[in-house]
Amino acid sequence: MEIKTFEDLINWVRDMHGFLARSMQESAGSNADEQAGALLTYLADHEQELVRITDEFERQADRKTLDTRLYDYMKHKPVKVSDPADTHFASLGFEEICEEIFRFHDQVIDLYDSLGGKAEIPEAKELVDSLKKMEENEAMRLARQIASTRDM
Repeated sequence: MEIKTFEDLINWVRDMHGFLARSMQESAGSNADEQAGALLTYLADHEQELVRITDEFERQADRKTLDTRLYDYMKHKPVKVSDPADTHFASLGFEEICEEIFRFHDQVIDLYDSLGGKAEIPEAKELVDSLKKMEENEAMRLARQIASTRDM
């Protein structure tokens, strides 16, 4: 997908959360480690919720802001996400799954941070900053939930 506008960016991030959700859901039942399989199911649900939240951001955003061009996107390191049909999570342990999901969220947060600092109109900066804050809050919530799961 070519990302030219803030709307494209939001759609792309939403799709990446969806890809992760499907890949994790597909992998959950095949993981030999019961705890890792349960984590994948939880993470798939969480990523699907992020799809819904990201949709809501797009729905509420001003059309002019969504149509604003992103000139510096290509200068940012691309965020890597598995193909939704990829079931590599089935072969990962609990800690490896955690590392991968937090690496993804950190990359998205870094992308928002980079683009927010370069936004040319205040509305675009506000939108990207709000998306970044949502990602940060969800990553922190996820970390707390995973920490409590580890203790079980």
